Amino acid sequence: MTKSAPSSGPTKGASVPLLAPNDGLPPVIETPEALAAAVEAFAAGTGPVAVDAERASGYRYSHRAYLVQLRRAGSGTALIDPIRCPDLSELDAALADTEWVLHAATQDLPCLAELGFRPRALFDTELAGRLMSFPKVGLGALVEELLGFTLEKGHSAVDWSTRPLPEPWLIYAALDVELLVELRDSLAEGLDQAGKRDWAAEEFAALVQHQPRESRPDPWRRTSGIHRIRNRRELAYVRALWSARDNTARRRDLSPGRVLSDQAIIAAASAKPADRSQLAALGPYDNRTARRDLDLWWSAVQHARSLPDSELPDNTTPYDGPPPARAWADRDPSAAARLSSCRTALHELAEAHNLPVENLLAPDSVRRLTWDPPAEPTPEAVAEALRARGAREWQIGLTATALAEVLVTHQPGRSGDDSSPEES
Repeated sequence: MTKSAPSSGPTKGASVPLLAPNDGLPPVIETPEALAAAVEAFAAGTGPVAVDAERASGYRYSHRAYLVQLRRAGSGTALIDPIRCPDLSELDAALADTEWVLHAATQDLPCLAELGFRPRALFDTELAGRLMSFPKVGLGALVEELLGFTLEKGHSAVDWSTRPLPEPWLIYAALDVELLVELRDSLAEGLDQAGKRDWAAEEFAALVQHQPRESRPDPWRRTSGIHRIRNRRELAYVRALWSARDNTARRRDLSPGRVLSDQAIIAAASAKPADRSQLAALGPYDNRTARRDLDLWWSAVQHARSLPDSELPDNTTPYDGPPPARAWADRDPSAAARLSSCRTALHELAEAHNLPVENLLAPDSVRRLTWDPPAEPTPEAVAEALRARGAREWQIGLTATALAEVLVTHQPGRSGDDSSPEES
């Protein structure tokens, strides 16, 4: 058997390869006429719609979608080329009252929104799997565990900006939505049985309402290997080279790593070459890709060399949150003790409710709460602090009282406040 699930499904314990769409591979939609026909077909379908998108991560600078896949009962499967059909607002209107089913929705929602395609209600199968505490929550793992079919994942990292798209890639893409609604139904049943359906509903609603985060300040500080940089002058080299690379990558719509590697940026910052030939002699620049733009990289190096000290970047970026937890014991032992005790309480709660602790409460919320707790840490005050940091009501209901009890024990003058914390 090599096609999608028959109505009875595979034998329990068996694993059936899913190698071809059950309805055959549909043609890629590339024209307004074909898109209009798909809109009509999906408007006439029933039940949730499975949605997926393929990007060219690692190949292109942009995070745009290069293929959009949909499947709905009564409608079949559609593969849409968003380069040829960049406006999906009519499809959006046709599915306005329809629940979307996605896997790892946060990855696809931004690029779908660029096409005018946004859910009003959704079910995220990856997030549902996390709430059910499955050890593996990838699409393939969940389909195999719950439905008994194995998905071929060999094309997950290909360059989806390629045109025309090869047929094996299109088959892979179609299969990603083939059983997504069936997976949703199985997970929904499990959530109901575990008493977690309302929790999932809050999580899914938060995804629909989610606004993209503002870009981090000083994104160049995330350059791999920057921990080896020793001073502010070297940081200026990293910043200048990173900026030159980013501008070039954006202009060419190429992944930055395909323009210049992080290793090359760090090598130049560490060596501080005195002339163009010294830069060219560095190992990471001894290749055609780096040499193609050597004048550009040398110009960035010259800029960093010539900066006055007053314009050098600070050793650390400004941040409105607490310091890294590893530094708490030295900077504020009381806060470190609170954090350790709160983490212990949350681990116990997560285990009791069969949840990953990071889904019980976001680690950043825990750090911010324990670094700067309410003056009077009542359950109500803790609940309000968590709510202000984006915690869902089900999370607050499970954690606020326990965290308040911990914070009270660590107030000044209480026994135990001077204990030496252990990093958890």
